[in-house]
Amino acid sequence: MSEDTEVSREPVVTPVRVVIGLCLVAPFVAMLWVGSYTKTDPTFIGVPFFYWYQMAWVLISTVLTVTAYKLWQRDQRGRAATRSAAASSAPKGGESR
Repeated sequence: MSEDTEVSREPVVTPVRVVIGLCLVAPFVAMLWVGSYTKTDPTFIGVPFFYWYQMAWVLISTVLTVTAYKLWQRDQRGRAATRSAAASSAPKGGESR
């Protein structure tokens, strides 16, 4: 096995990744739980709850998806920085410490 295929020792499941997962799953849960919004009251500017609740989730889903994406980018940058720092501090070839 070559040195380039070194196994990462970083944990796969981190708190940031759990938050990312929750951000992405929340809209599905909200829309699939139909019993929570199958009613007409309260109305919002004459629009029944059933409709404005779903339209509100379009906006909420957008915000949650953007949040998940930004957190993912930050997580990947952190992992790349950790990998490059570990690679630069690792002994080269025949060198010993």
